[in-house]
Amino acid sequence: MSSTAFDKAEQIAKAVLYEGYMLYPYRASSTKNRQRATFGTLYPEHHPDVLNGSEKCRNQLQCLVRGDASSVVASCVRFLQMRSRVIEARDSGMNNHFHWVESLLIGTEINQSLDEAVERAVEAEVEVGEILHRPRMIAFEFAPSLSSSDLRDANGNLLGRIRKAQLAISGNIRLSAETTEQARVFRITIELMNTTSYVSGSDVSSALLTSFASAHTIVSVREGEFISLLDPPQDLRDAAAACKNIGLYPVLVGDPGERDLMLASPIILYDYPQVAPESAGDFFDSTEMDEMLTLRVMTLTEEEKSEMRNSDDRVRELLARTEATAREQLRRTHGIIRDLRPAKDDAA
Repeated sequence: MSSTAFDKAEQIAKAVLYEGYMLYPYRASSTKNRQRATFGTLYPEHHPDVLNGSEKCRNQLQCLVRGDASSVVASCVRFLQMRSRVIEARDSGMNNHFHWVESLLIGTEINQSLDEAVERAVEAEVEVGEILHRPRMIAFEFAPSLSSSDLRDANGNLLGRIRKAQLAISGNIRLSAETTEQARVFRITIELMNTTSYVSGSDVSSALLTSFASAHTIVSVREGEFISLLDPPQDLRDAAAACKNIGLYPVLVGDPGERDLMLASPIILYDYPQVAPESAGDFFDSTEMDEMLTLRVMTLTEEEKSEMRNSDDRVRELLARTEATAREQLRRTHGIIRDLRPAKDDAA
């Protein structure tokens, strides 16, 4: 997918990717942040909750493209992979022995054990003719990793360490196309499946470490155009209604009127969604407005801010941004009017 096409969807896609990732008050000790609350999580295909139908292991985008066999469809499947972030305290009097702790206070800084996220993306580009009645399968895998870093006090004394562990995950993407009753209109299907091995008896936390969180798809087309599934032309309403989307809601993105880019997210959106230009950046919690969240962050105590700084890189950036631009942000977001329309003439 071209960088230009991706950039048009990036701001909206980022908001989708981190929706619910960290909720106010943005601290690991908060009950609602003990487990990431992202949308669109795909569990390993053999997980018990997938087998009993309460969870999904796959999602599916189905949309309409007007074009021909040489039209090029480029897709970018994205999701978050959770990585465990464990704080270990050094055992007193023992150089190389550590034990797990929920938090470790060093000076005024609180270090918390909390899972964090790594962004994943898998891209593919095909001509419609290549996948017409001949699906293309793309298998992918991300390797496990383990890292460790020391936690020392102001005098350099070793007090603990941070251990980050990432499990191996794997999946496949299936791309296919079929004709419709309308000439030069094709139905495109992009299916994402989590094929990661599941270890029987794993707890919820371990299962999430092998899941795809906030899974969504960005798709663009060259030498063709997408048909809105929300507002299709009259002659394509039946074809649009026949599209089967699983766990995804595809909408047109970009500038209004453009039809070369689509975002299929686990969150219901309208065609051409936009992030408010007054928004300074991600707050991860769409249940509150930016102005309210800015005010709440400003009222946090220094101890609460310290915990916030040491919970996650993205939350640390949120705090730094809010502290640096809070007054300007409040001025921009307070009392915004989007659209003024002439008053109706009651006498008319």
